[in-house]
Amino acid sequence: MKATYKDTLHACYLGYITQAIVNNLAPLLFVIFHDNFSISFEKIGRLILINFTTQIITDILAIKYVDRVGYKSAAVLAHFFAFFGLVGLGVLPLLLPNAYTGLAIAVIIYATGGGLIEVVISPIVESLPGDAKASAMSLLHSFYCWGQLAVVFITTLIIKIFGNHVWNILPILWAIIPAYNLFKFMRVPLMPIISEEERIPIKGLLSSHLFIIALVLMMSAGASELTMSQWSSLFAEKGLKVSKLAGDLLGPALFAFFQASGRTIYGICGHKIDLRKALMASSILCILCYGVTIFVQLPIMALLGCALCGLSVSLMWPGTLSLSAERFPNGGTVMFGMLAVFGDIGASLGPWTAGLVSDLAQKSHRLLAFGQAANLDSEQLGLKVGLLTGMIFPLMMFIGIFFMKREKTP
Repeated sequence: MKATYKDTLHACYLGYITQAIVNNLAPLLFVIFHDNFSISFEKIGRLILINFTTQIITDILAIKYVDRVGYKSAAVLAHFFAFFGLVGLGVLPLLLPNAYTGLAIAVIIYATGGGLIEVVISPIVESLPGDAKASAMSLLHSFYCWGQLAVVFITTLIIKIFGNHVWNILPILWAIIPAYNLFKFMRVPLMPIISEEERIPIKGLLSSHLFIIALVLMMSAGASELTMSQWSSLFAEKGLKVSKLAGDLLGPALFAFFQASGRTIYGICGHKIDLRKALMASSILCILCYGVTIFVQLPIMALLGCALCGLSVSLMWPGTLSLSAERFPNGGTVMFGMLAVFGDIGASLGPWTAGLVSDLAQKSHRLLAFGQAANLDSEQLGLKVGLLTGMIFPLMMFIGIFFMKREKTP
């Protein structure tokens, strides 16, 4: 049977599930890496930095070469890298003399695939026939969240049943999805993307104050989301002293559920909602959620703050993409690529900064004394102070949306 544009859309959904695997599997194994290989929190945070730095470099290269290579070839190549990187995550740390080197190599390989997915999937969906583009974009990104939820739930369940020693099998099992979607993308049809003559050049985009604000919004969105989602599992187990099962299910799993629900609801009802007002409300809620997670001592309330943070960030990334596509309809690969670059800058700097600040806080005698007075051990204090840096980014998001509302459309 001949493939249709509905098959194309389904392949794009699986592409974002692949992206969810790439970004969220390793963080669930952070405690295992920390305990088995004696890797510090800063080095664990550096794995996140390596992931998103690689995606940034891939995004930049994709801006130049994707139109030449073609979107179908780029999508197939993206899933090829994701597959081999995930297999490497399960194999290389055990084969190489230095486990951290093996982890880093695997992260670089699958992050290359993740970067390509990020650049090519959104414009493919944007080009497909249909109205309500903002809703379609939000629904697409909801599959990232449902994928994240599946990764958290299934991975946590397998580790609970079979034990930590099976961790290296998990990336190989998850690699089946990009392997399948690789072949799916080979056969689906694509709509023509914007021609080079119609496309706005980089200089044209960068000369617009609105686009500069959009780049800041993407950076803030990436940092707001990933700082909480990447550290929530470790924070729950080490910072709140709950079991790994409870921490993963009540922290990152509920985070992903609320994030997926928010994007799905907007995908269905988004045409009735003012996107800018929704983004401002999301920013305020995100600040409050970070505050509850950090400052409330009751573990169940802190985990609830972490979970609701997923709802607060649900619209930030796809909403910024939709605002940009609305203002710059001929932005094409260049626009989506640059937005992806700045989103990944935020997604890498946010979690890495949290890890760095966490390590520094544990070396501060003044902060340690404050922690003792608050009945916090060094790890609890460090993780709370690290997450505190994440509150900066939703504040930047709020300010950016405020100024974008005041700017006139060019």
